Amino acid sequence: MTAGEQPSEAEPPQATDTAPAEEEKTPERVVIDLTEPREGLPPVIATPEALAAAVRRLADGGGPVAVDAERASGYRYGQRAYLVQLRRAGAGTVLIDPIACPDLSGLDAALADVEAVLHAASQDLPCLAEIGYRPRRLFDTELAGRLLGYPRVALGTMLEELLGYRLAKEHSAADWSVRPLSEEMLSYAALDVEVLIDLRDVLAEQLEEQGKTEWARQEFAAVATAAPPPPRADPWRRTSGIHRVRSRRGLAVVRDLWETRDAIARDADLSPRRVLADQAIIEAARTLAAGPPPSRPALDKISGFRARNARRHAARWLTAVLRARQLGDDDLPEVTGVATVTGPPPAHRWSERDPDAAARLAAAREAVTAIAAAHRLPTENLLPPDAVRRLSWEPPEPATPETVAAALAGYGARPWQAELTAGPLAEALRKAAAPDSATPG
Repeated sequence: MTAGEQPSEAEPPQATDTAPAEEEKTPERVVIDLTEPREGLPPVIATPEALAAAVRRLADGGGPVAVDAERASGYRYGQRAYLVQLRRAGAGTVLIDPIACPDLSGLDAALADVEAVLHAASQDLPCLAEIGYRPRRLFDTELAGRLLGYPRVALGTMLEELLGYRLAKEHSAADWSVRPLSEEMLSYAALDVEVLIDLRDVLAEQLEEQGKTEWARQEFAAVATAAPPPPRADPWRRTSGIHRVRSRRGLAVVRDLWETRDAIARDADLSPRRVLADQAIIEAARTLAAGPPPSRPALDKISGFRARNARRHAARWLTAVLRARQLGDDDLPEVTGVATVTGPPPAHRWSERDPDAAARLAAAREAVTAIAAAHRLPTENLLPPDAVRRLSWEPPEPATPETVAAALAGYGARPWQAELTAGPLAEALRKAAAPDSATPG
């Protein structure tokens, strides 16, 4: 039947022995495109007086508060928030400009006991903390989706599959630092919290049905109380393409150019890659680390250094390369880097260094995979992979459910994770330690 065609009043043909009945088709799901906020686009809060009034409205509202933040990744230095969106029943949607209103400590105090609903909370919590808002209670819709076993947990996907709403995502990678923000961008931002509470309610019901409510509570609490990650050692080693630089002198060029770029980017409040592309740094390390002294013409032969933002800093790039070339051997970085994290070696080396540990790791991973499949969970959400490696590398003696649970807790596992996995992991470790001993006595 084509679209718009009315059903025929004639009786459908009867099934016969030679013509099986046509299977009933599942009705096609109707998806609603969300194009504008249901109550219209609210004004952007940009004064202390307007912020105080908005905070009072949110405090007087009811139920959880939906929260989102827009950053300018790829445009500006760092991960600061350039727009904060909130929505709560009875208060409507609130859009806050954190550049004009950089102190949200009043909001933090007003909503101290209110559950905050975010999607992928760990991405937004650091930039919210920078401006004074630190939710104590969380509901993370992405994490809930993972615990429920959904294979795709992007916000747009979950809203479409669970609620039948489709969000436009054309502004997801926009430069949110621009002012003024367009109405289209503000509508997009407002819609991100428009139905977040509805999604939370559906997911909470499903968590209850699957017996995972307490699991989610513990996971959300862990996200809310997580300490900021420590500064990364040798962040310059994450320059894209660095595997192509094989000499210590070349790595010194990468390091000095990376650090020079980072200082320029910080001062200019620009994304480092808008100052100088990673590819240009790598090519400079490969071509200028040795041979004739570097010069401006030699630098200009590398396309990335001819870009507008890069050209204005040509003297600083040359200084960085010359500095790296003049370093003594003792000051050159090691090719493989210096290990700064304690713990077991990379798992792919275990079979050579400690075959028994490799056997334990294989058995432990098999046990975790089976438990995760039984509970419809990703293995990494059932138990942190690092905890599995550490447990397998240095298991407790003896390996009992109690000693394994204690070890897992020390590695950061939550109580629900240890409760599910300690017994099977203890059994796996025992069998891996004595594979031939399980014979009748």
